[in-house]
Amino acid sequence: MLFDDTYNTIDKPAEGLFTDRGSKFIAYAYPITTDSEVKTLLQQVKTEHPKARHHCWAMRLTPDRSVFRINDDGEPSGTAGRPILNTMLSHNITNVFIVVVRYFGGTLLGVPGLINAYKTAANEAVKNANVISKTVNDIYQIEFDYLQMNEIMRIIKDENLNVIKQEFDNQCAVTLSVRQMQVNTVTAKFGALDGVKIKFLYSA
Repeated sequence: MLFDDTYNTIDKPAEGLFTDRGSKFIAYAYPITTDSEVKTLLQQVKTEHPKARHHCWAMRLTPDRSVFRINDDGEPSGTAGRPILNTMLSHNITNVFIVVVRYFGGTLLGVPGLINAYKTAANEAVKNANVISKTVNDIYQIEFDYLQMNEIMRIIKDENLNVIKQEFDNQCAVTLSVRQMQVNTVTAKFGALDGVKIKFLYSA
C-alpha cells in the first residue's frame, strides 16, 4: 500500500439542525488543528446557548485520525458523543470538532431516538460544510551559500515546493513546505549539494 499523506477536513465552520418531538438539536462543526481549541469553542457555544439542556460533542485530530474524544454531557452513555464521532468516521474527516446543542422539548426520546438525533444533527452540519482534502507536509529550513542559489532554486522549481520564507545574504536560508511523500527525494537532492544544511522544523 502506498503511503497516504492526504486527509479530509472542513475549511470553515458549518451548522446543522434536527428536530424531534419538540426537542431541537443544533450542530456546530469547526475545523481545528489542536486539542486546546476545543475548550475555547465549547465555551463559545455554551455562551451562545446558556439555556440549552446539553452541549454534547466529539473531536477528531491528526492526519492519521488517531486522536479523538467524546462527551455525552449528561445524556445516557453512548447516545451523543459516540454518534457525533461516528458521523466524522463515516465522512472520513479529521481535524474537526462538532458540538450539538439540545433544547429539551418535553418528551423523552429514548436511547434510539437520542442516537438518531445527535447523529442526524452532526450529519447535517457536515453536509453543510465544505469538505476539503489536505496533504501532510513537513517544514524544512535549507541553509546554503549564496553561490548555490541557482541549484537550490532549480530543485525548488523541479519539485514544485512551496517557499514559506527566504533570507538571502552571503549565507542564505529558505523555509520550505514539502509534501511527506516527496521528503526522501527532496532531502536527497539538497543533501547532494556541498555544504547545504537541512533542518526539519515541524509537520503541518
